Amino acid sequence: MHDFLTLHEPVLRFGAFAGVLALMALWETLSPRRAPGSPRGRRWLTNLALAGAGTILLRIAVPLLAAGVALEAERRGFGLFHWLDVPYALAFCVSLLALDALVYAQHVVFHRVGLLWRLHRVHHADTDVDVTTGVRFHPIEILLSMGIKMAAVALIGAPAAAVILFEVVLNATAMFNHSNVDLGATADRVLRWLIVTPDMHRVHHSVHRDEHDTNFGFSLSLWDRLFGTYRPQPRDGHKEMRLGLSAFPAPLPSGLGWSLWNPFSNDTLSGGPLPDEGSREPTT
Repeated sequence: MHDFLTLHEPVLRFGAFAGVLALMALWETLSPRRAPGSPRGRRWLTNLALAGAGTILLRIAVPLLAAGVALEAERRGFGLFHWLDVPYALAFCVSLLALDALVYAQHVVFHRVGLLWRLHRVHHADTDVDVTTGVRFHPIEILLSMGIKMAAVALIGAPAAAVILFEVVLNATAMFNHSNVDLGATADRVLRWLIVTPDMHRVHHSVHRDEHDTNFGFSLSLWDRLFGTYRPQPRDGHKEMRLGLSAFPAPLPSGLGWSLWNPFSNDTLSGGPLPDEGSREPTT
């Protein structure tokens, strides 16, 4: 598996991205959970353009990326698993769990720290949540996230194959749990004991602060349950709940220029709750 994943990384990444995007887009069309609030065209172009810009920025700024760091750490014998001579299979499995926990923790921090929230609110500003919202992140947030992941991979000495598999799965699950699909109550109830379902994550995109500061997980639902950030359902119901940030109504977030500039804008320090829910801007 190690050789297969490392040799075919670009093909695996793109194939998984394109395949899951197409599958979830078709599913959303055939069985939507909510009626779309705005046309797909401009939103989709902006969301995919943000993802593309982030990918280009990564390739320019840190061409090694997380898998490259893992290979270099392996070559040098650097990192916790290499120092302790942990068996490969155990290091592989623990790395997958550790990286998923890291993504959860990072997500919480990006909600709590003001400067980081300004970047992350570009993701939350989307007033419709669907498969493309799962890749809608400001390019600078994508760069920072990769830097955090690279540092973690180096410190624990994660196997390169585990890093590649984790990133492919993370990308796929992000598109899945942001998608506007109707799983059905039974399937949702069963699946969310293990993974983050669309209904579970949609709560996180509510305009209500007490809801969008919950359900931080991207892949495993374990972390929200373990750390007390799990919220099963939105107070207004899935079909009636408002999505996005009340300070940034549609169609503003559908603009690419607006989305790129928003973290640096002084038009508002809020961007989260309804007026009666208090100030949203986290403290630094």
